[in-house]
Amino acid sequence: DGYSQLSAYERKRLKNITENAKFFAALKLHESAARLHQIATKSQSHVTKRAKPKKAEDETVRRRSMRLQRVEPSGMPVLEMPAQPEAEEYPQVPAGPLPMVPEDQMENSKLTEDLLTTWMRISEVLLVMINYFWITYQDSLNSMVLSEDNVKKVVKYRVCSMAIHPSESIIFVAAGDKSGQIGLWNVNCKSEEGACVFIPHNYPVSCLHFSPFNPAHLLSLSYDTLRCGDVTRAVFDEICRSEENLSSFDFLEDNASTAIVGHWDGDVAVVDRRTPGTSSELSADIGFKRTRTVHVHPVNKQYFIAAGSVDVCIFDVRYLKSNRNKPVSSLKGHTKSVASAYFSPVTGNRVVTVCADDKLRHNNNTGRWLTRFRAVWDPKQEDCFVVGSMARPRQIEVFQDTGKLLHSFCNLDCLGSVCSINVVHPSKNILVGGNSSGRLHVF
Repeated sequence: DGYSQLSAYERKRLKNITENAKFFAALKLHESAARLHQIATKSQSHVTKRAKPKKAEDETVRRRSMRLQRVEPSGMPVLEMPAQPEAEEYPQVPAGPLPMVPEDQMENSKLTEDLLTTWMRISEVLLVMINYFWITYQDSLNSMVLSEDNVKKVVKYRVCSMAIHPSESIIFVAAGDKSGQIGLWNVNCKSEEGACVFIPHNYPVSCLHFSPFNPAHLLSLSYDTLRCGDVTRAVFDEICRSEENLSSFDFLEDNASTAIVGHWDGDVAVVDRRTPGTSSELSADIGFKRTRTVHVHPVNKQYFIAAGSVDVCIFDVRYLKSNRNKPVSSLKGHTKSVASAYFSPVTGNRVVTVCADDKLRHNNNTGRWLTRFRAVWDPKQEDCFVVGSMARPRQIEVFQDTGKLLHSFCNLDCLGSVCSINVVHPSKNILVGGNSSGRLHVF
């Protein structure tokens, strides 16, 4: 159909536009008003005309009681029945297709023709814009390449998390590995001094985020701590410490002052960076055996999605309590362990999950030596996501939410390993893939 790369909603929308355009063409709006009047005349037997209001001179004088007229009654008074409101008449619309004929039945057919022609024209322009948009996105994917200069071993061990700085002038990437190391890499710097490694954690760094409020802050989470690396003060602050193993976190507010934190034992916690101490504000049992990822809705930030075991549920943080928490919504259908679940970046109307049941006909069986895949949305796209692949030659794949494979990033000379963890720049055409030897690949 020429638009198979679009989502189901967009294909349905374009189908409606096309059918409407065919309908307009069938009406032959460009022809004379007489033809339009003829169409309207043929349809009059199917549509009941709305009753036209009577002209003022045709109306009878409204009856008023003698009391209201302040006239003394002559003889016995006559009891008047209260006036009943007249029932309004509405057109009875028949089932099935209807010609697009205005209510006034072509009293000004030229204006009607102009209006419908304009509607058709702007719809065609929108259709062209949608096609151009997809061509542009596909071209941008095709233009992204990998070179030897953009491959570097940044951390010592397996990459467990990554974050990319939102700067549009410098490509700056952070990676956390399974030993607690965090490596920082200025990709634009081609010398050996372009990367350095820090050790702020004792255990795997499972989650990394640059603060959306202040990108000079890099927040990192390991089993026992949530830290904030503040480059202005050159310190890794400890925000939260827990005896329960922490798994992931996300910001609850745009100012990044509060966060929802997932625990490997299934609980979640609310952390407020503004309060003293390193304990959480609330710990909540959400009924999970294991919580691997948590993610906050991009628009309605009171909602967050949690994933783990076979559970994927949406909760309202405003109603969290210590136990007996009920989800707002449960996303069913997973039969094996779920690795991650994330809302789409613009509206949050979509959720992408990665599960060991290999849905999307996608091989997610990474085994014990590879970090489990996490499908992440392209922040610039509402309906496209990036995920690692077990396919050979080794590659990173971009899917549309319909399951259509849009692009495979590969390079036989520079990419010979599985990139389990991937991150996409929020405004530029930059993709970074991390493998199990600590090596990062920048397309």
